[in-house]
Amino acid sequence: MTIATSTQLRRAWPIILFMATVHIGALFAFLPSNFSWAAVGLMVFLHWVTGGLGVTLGLHRLVTHRSFQAPRWLEYFLVFCASLACQGGPIEWVGLHRHHHLHSDENVDHHNSGRGFWWSHMGWMFYEVPAKAEIDRFTKDIGNDPVYRFFEQYFLPVQIGLAVVLYLIGGWPFVIWGIFVRLVLVYHCTWFVNSATHKFGYRTYDAGDRSTNCWWVALLTYGEGWHNNHHAFQYSARHGLEWWEIDFTWMMIQVLQSLGLASKVKLAEK
Repeated sequence: MTIATSTQLRRAWPIILFMATVHIGALFAFLPSNFSWAAVGLMVFLHWVTGGLGVTLGLHRLVTHRSFQAPRWLEYFLVFCASLACQGGPIEWVGLHRHHHLHSDENVDHHNSGRGFWWSHMGWMFYEVPAKAEIDRFTKDIGNDPVYRFFEQYFLPVQIGLAVVLYLIGGWPFVIWGIFVRLVLVYHCTWFVNSATHKFGYRTYDAGDRSTNCWWVALLTYGEGWHNNHHAFQYSARHGLEWWEIDFTWMMIQVLQSLGLASKVKLAEK
């Protein structure tokens, strides 16, 4: 099966303009008037809430792979956190990720690492994504859920609402660091899982693709950098399978388990 090249695909101008706006907005952090340690601290906290709790723990390990079970209210809270990461709606995110695992590094994989680092990192988003036509069949478990559909449709207004709240609390420094800088950092950390962990690092298992274990990506993404392990055992709630493979998200799952908020936790059978 083949897929159209970038020259055959239409450019996704809304996404291109949005990404340009967010990245340009982050540059205003270099203005001395926009710097404060409180704003930096806010950015770090929201990075964890949206990238760690939302994307990594919520959308990825809980919803996409169902590597553990959690109360519905907690699942919805994590989906809310993920929506604040502004990586598209949760239904689209889950559908595309499940599609990626089915076709990892094949021609139809929308961020096929065989097309180069830039393409797998972010270039693929700047063009139409044929895999989006298959989202419905990959998300039958969540596609009709009213909470998921709400965040699918309104994740951008929710982000704007957060920006308004931050402005009222801390002015423009909170907006620049809490929205723009945080989004840029969470974006690139997430994208490194698509690019760097299919190029740099080591392979413990033959997962049938180019996935690797990359320590520095794992540190940036709360444990997602142990990507070769993940592709070998997609169902596992734990990605860092050796003692030196630090996996902060697995630690969070253990905390939830001790509180009775995570059950039926699946682990790799090495």
